[in-house]
Amino acid sequence: MPSKNMLPKGKRRHSVKADYRTQRDAARDAVAAELAVTEAVLYGEEVPVVKPAIPNTAVPDKRGKGYQKSGKRQQRTVETVAKELPPSAMDEDDELIVPLDVLASPGGLATRTLVATPESRGMRLDAYLAWALPEISRARAQLLIEHGQVRVNDSPGKAKHKLNGNEQIVVEGQPQPAPLRATPEDIPLSIVYEDKHMAVIDKPAGMMVHAGSGLTDDARSSGTLVNALLFHFKDKLSDVGGALRPGIVHRLDKQTSGLIMVAKSDAAHRALAEMFSERSLEKRYIALVHRHVKSERGLIDLPIARDRLRRTRMTTRVGNRYLTTASHGTPANRHPDEPEERTSRRPNDPRPARTHYTVLERLHTTAGDFTLLDLKIETGRTHQIRVHMQSLGHPVVGDTLYGAPAKIPGLKAEGTGPTLHRNFLHAAHLVLDHPITGKELDLEAPLPVELASLLEQLRALEIPAAPAKPKHAEDW
Repeated sequence: MPSKNMLPKGKRRHSVKADYRTQRDAARDAVAAELAVTEAVLYGEEVPVVKPAIPNTAVPDKRGKGYQKSGKRQQRTVETVAKELPPSAMDEDDELIVPLDVLASPGGLATRTLVATPESRGMRLDAYLAWALPEISRARAQLLIEHGQVRVNDSPGKAKHKLNGNEQIVVEGQPQPAPLRATPEDIPLSIVYEDKHMAVIDKPAGMMVHAGSGLTDDARSSGTLVNALLFHFKDKLSDVGGALRPGIVHRLDKQTSGLIMVAKSDAAHRALAEMFSERSLEKRYIALVHRHVKSERGLIDLPIARDRLRRTRMTTRVGNRYLTTASHGTPANRHPDEPEERTSRRPNDPRPARTHYTVLERLHTTAGDFTLLDLKIETGRTHQIRVHMQSLGHPVVGDTLYGAPAKIPGLKAEGTGPTLHRNFLHAAHLVLDHPITGKELDLEAPLPVELASLLEQLRALEIPAAPAKPKHAEDW
């Protein structure tokens, strides 16, 4: 006896792959659009919203008998976001902190009414909202549904509800995540410089700069640099970044150590932000990479975009673009078959990125070849140094996200864990004019103990250079 779940006769060859791919692509494009809007706020740009094409899964997608055209899709735009700070020119893994009122969407509590298009038939409600409202992610759409802010045909919506098309969907207000709390914690800080206007901290690896999303409330709200700053400086911090990020001018990646600036007044905060924008300060990094870099010094000029498949990664391999170089590390040239550049940026479009490097030391060891580099970046794309070095085939030691091995043979490791529990990337040198007094500041942070120890272990394994071969027979 046939199962009640079997498809009707004549449709048993129908596959659910198309439905799955439709929902997956819609959610992925919604995330890309949300990232583009966030970057537009930081970089002071306007981003046109590009609606992804959703195939009609209700009928076969065939150009023949029975083919139906897609219905008219809703056109929505992202509200223009005001800019108070200058455009960002951030350092590696840095992001300027924009005031919270800048990120707030005007009219954010409005009620929005949508009518599901025929193309949405078979889509989950949360996936459809993420597509129809590109300013929110699928996770935020689920949050709206959980809080009872979404109604379908006057009934409370459920995230897994499958649409039939033509339903009336009412969305009330904006998603409200659980509030984060920034409280003082007695966490030791290495203060490199401090006066009444600003401070410079040597941040250890493993410490987040401020509370973030994706973790439990306790994990998001404790152990951060902000918690330590509130304990040491109390109320003597700039509030430009809001109550959750007092004094924070820019960010440094969790697994990157080194110098990070903190503003104690709003005037100092805005002056430091302007320095980032005008690139009038100099910040240099020390990195150890795998294998020997070919040139003693060079410039890597390759655009960077977010990886479409692995969203936590950035990449220089951008879809539908040909990244060609005349020689090692030279600027990328446009292929003759590539279309002309657009004047406006779309979600996931690549951003220009430039990294200068100089070789400090080459190591030829029994554990492999390594190169110690001094790096300076002109732009501040996310993971810029890490993705640029990986694009040349030289991932940063310890950076497993970009292809570095977790273990280095011949070196000590704790149990079965990785040889290094962080990236060998350190913000070591900072030169700037004081934002208030104009006095030149030249600050340095030595390599952390774990990085210096690893370097010494590799030097101990170094293979002596072979004697040079004689050029002529009489030299024997």
